[in-house]
Parts: sequence; structure tokens; C-alpha cells
Amino acid sequence: MEILDLFPRSIFKGHLPESLLNQLLSISADVLAHPGASLDASAKLAGQLSQQRELSGGHPAIQQLCSTHVLPACDRWINHVMGRQPPQGRGPWVPGRYQLQMVDLWLNCQRAGDYNPTHTHGGSFSGVIFLKVPPQINGQCFDGQLCFHGPEDWHLQSFRTGMAHYVLPVPGEFYVFPAWQPHSVAPFRGDGDRWSIAFNVLALPLQTSPSAHSAGVSTTHRIGTGSPRRSESTPRNVSLSSGRTMPRGF
Repeated sequence: MEILDLFPRSIFKGHLPESLLNQLLSISADVLAHPGASLDASAKLAGQLSQQRELSGGHPAIQQLCSTHVLPACDRWINHVMGRQPPQGRGPWVPGRYQLQMVDLWLNCQRAGDYNPTHTHGGSFSGVIFLKVPPQINGQCFDGQLCFHGPEDWHLQSFRTGMAHYVLPVPGEFYVFPAWQPHSVAPFRGDGDRWSIAFNVLALPLQTSPSAHSAGVSTTHRIGTGSPRRSESTPRNVSLSSGRTMPRGF
């Protein structure tokens, strides 16, 4: 006898070098100290957080983050998942036939009682980069953890045990997942800030011949100084919560 675990969902987990993490912490501290200098992202996002600020791609550390870590992670996700498909079923998702484009990048500042309800993102891929975590978020409870939700509600009595996966935020770690993957962030108690950077990426089939791009995937990581570039057909982030008006978590 054997047991088949069907329909897996692939999530990419990566680690930032300490030098880049420190640069991102410095950028984030400056953005939060001068909120008027960057656009407020909270109006178009699901989070009920203290601050959500759009980040500009003009800083070298942000460019390094996108080109060296985020976009290659999306590319690796495509290669991993498409590698399990028969050649005739991979469509344009083979190296050299698509490009990856950053369309959104923003900073989340979560404080006690703040939370992010269950939601999905726009684009093709989304992800989160953990920058700063208060010590009381330590895995002893669900406080402040990222949760990936399965296709049905978690319900132990019906043996739906694999419908929620919690991730403890650790500074320097990041996760990349399909934009349609529902996820949420639980509130936490106590002092301190939980900082993270979230992003959306588009995977776009190229219109030119594959031979012209045989060297590999093309990537675009420039984020505008104002609102990030976005196709009119790109869906925005969608909250799956009841849409309550800025309630506190506790």
C-alpha cells in the first residue's frame, strides 16, 4: 500500500545576505520616519496596518533586491513547476520565451493589533521579505505569523488538516508564491514593529521568436518613482475578508 499526496503547491523560500538586509532596514527606517515623501499604499491593499508605503526602485539596494533575488526566485519557481510538466504542456513558460517584470513594491509596518486579512495579489507572482520582527513573535503561538491557506477551510474533525501552513517571520528570509495563493498575517501583542516588504511580479510571454532570446529569461526590475508601472489588465490585490473598516486585531 502507498499514499499519494496530490496537488502540491510550490512556495519558494530564500535568504538575503546580511549586507543587503541592513541596507533595506535603513531604507525602511527612512521611509517610515518621513511618510510624506512616499506614496501611501494602504488604500489599494488589504492590510489593516499602521503604515503601508510604496517603495521606489531608484535606490541601488532595491535594484539589487529585485534583479538578484526576487526576479531570479520567480524564474526558479517557473522552472521548477514547468519541469514537472510534459514539454507540450509548458506553453511559453520555457527559458527565453518570457520576461519577468516588477509591478509593485511596498513596505509594511505592522504594530500590536494590526493584521492582514486573507487575500490574494495581482500579477503572476507575489511575495514577502521579512526585515524586522519583535521578539514576542517566536513561534510559541500564531501571533504575527504568515499563513498560507489551502483551497478549503482548515477543519480537524473532517481531517482537512493540510489547509493552513504557518510561517514564522525571520529577518532576511523571503517567500515567493503564485499571486492567486491566499494568505494572511495574524495580529500580535506587545511593543515593537514587524517590518516586511511585499511585491508583485508579472510573467509575460514574449511576442518575438524564441531564438532571439535563447540566452535565458528577460527581466525588468525598474520601479517608477511614483506609482509602479502596471498594465490596465493587471488585477489588483483582492481581500477575501469581510471588508471591515480598520478594526484592531485585539
